[in-house]
Amino acid sequence: MEDKKGKILMQRYELGKLLGHGSFAKVYHARNLKSNQNVAMKVIDKGKMMGEGLMNQIKREISVMRRVKHPNVVQLYEVMGSKSKIYFAMEYVKGGELFDKVRKGRLKEDAARKYFQQLVSAVDFCHSRGVCHRDLKPENLLIDKSGNLKVSDFGLSAVSESRRQDGLLHTMCGTPAYVAPEVINTKGYDGKKSDVWSCGVILFVLLAAELPFYDPNLMSMYHKISKGEYTCPKWFPLEVKTLLSKILDPNPNTRITLAEIMKNSWFQKGFKEIELLNNINRMKSVDLDLDIDNVIQETESPRGSCTDLQKLENVATAKKLPSRLKTTSMNAFDIISLSDGLNLSSLIEDESIPNESPDKRFVLNKPATMIVAKLEEVAVTEDFRVLKRSDGTLMLQGIKEGRNGKLAIDAEIFELAPTLHIVEMKMLSGDTIEYHKFCDQDLKPTLQDTIWI
Repeated sequence: MEDKKGKILMQRYELGKLLGHGSFAKVYHARNLKSNQNVAMKVIDKGKMMGEGLMNQIKREISVMRRVKHPNVVQLYEVMGSKSKIYFAMEYVKGGELFDKVRKGRLKEDAARKYFQQLVSAVDFCHSRGVCHRDLKPENLLIDKSGNLKVSDFGLSAVSESRRQDGLLHTMCGTPAYVAPEVINTKGYDGKKSDVWSCGVILFVLLAAELPFYDPNLMSMYHKISKGEYTCPKWFPLEVKTLLSKILDPNPNTRITLAEIMKNSWFQKGFKEIELLNNINRMKSVDLDLDIDNVIQETESPRGSCTDLQKLENVATAKKLPSRLKTTSMNAFDIISLSDGLNLSSLIEDESIPNESPDKRFVLNKPATMIVAKLEEVAVTEDFRVLKRSDGTLMLQGIKEGRNGKLAIDAEIFELAPTLHIVEMKMLSGDTIEYHKFCDQDLKPTLQDTIWI
């Protein structure tokens, strides 16, 4: 059914005017009926996405937007699903695209620098969370009512887990005029370095109101990009010309990094890094459900399903887990597979995916209920919340931000005998070093009196 103005979605949002549309989605202005908050509602046609085999792209976009909570990144509030549609309730950014400003003419140096500072800060934060955008351009940069930049559209983004065994990305994507030369040559590229290149092209466009490598012939434009052939207008400050020469370096190995850009004297003018860090810390800390398959695959319920952030917060603060806990029985082959010498997993697992966060296993001689109590004890002490998933397994969700976001750990209990269990811990998100520290220095000592020897 066609989405219309005034329609009520999931008894939660009222649709407003159409803001924009693409091949698979439309974006509407919408209002939360309970809080009266304005949001941008992205309505995705599930049938078209499935027909094109793009459902994994939707899952990746949700996963990415969970990771990047930053003042200069458009925030994802809620994901909902019906029989035919997927709905993203996102931050409503009223000011439109940065592209609209550039289309009216070049920006003054101070304005261009401000937007460039906010862009670099946001992209640097995304990179710290293992996310590469891969389609940075003025059309994907929005301006809010206060005149601040917001990075949007993570549909082509990649996470660190997407890299092949060579540590590089290999999918050629992005917008031709903004894409880095190493992306074009199809030999693999570092997504972080290619994002830096795109930031440089955007800086040029802000100050010149034209593209540095434009040519009506696509192959000629690619040739210019691969050679780094461009000319700065005469009104560009010398400092900017010097900075651009380091950013638009066709050799990714010698190209300047975001950290180095942020130390540049021209970039530093008026840069409010301390205020920005405070804004990050003040941002509301809420988490979307890690398992979004129920939303993506929803087919029956007329009201659909949703990952309700408030509902998740209520679950997270509950004092007790449901009394029924699922444990998985193990057979002889399962037990054999846990032995390093007899582990056959290498025959069936994809070795191109680096095993940066190996599972941690503890054999415990206590009933499952006592094991859960121990996990809850550690969770309270170490600033974690214990969540029970729909499949009966447990998840430890960190409350505090770590180096790569909040640490989330899957905990599954396998039953060998009524009072003998294996607890398998697996990192879902966060920093690998922090994961190992938690398991070895925080969790293991607490379980010491229950570990079977």
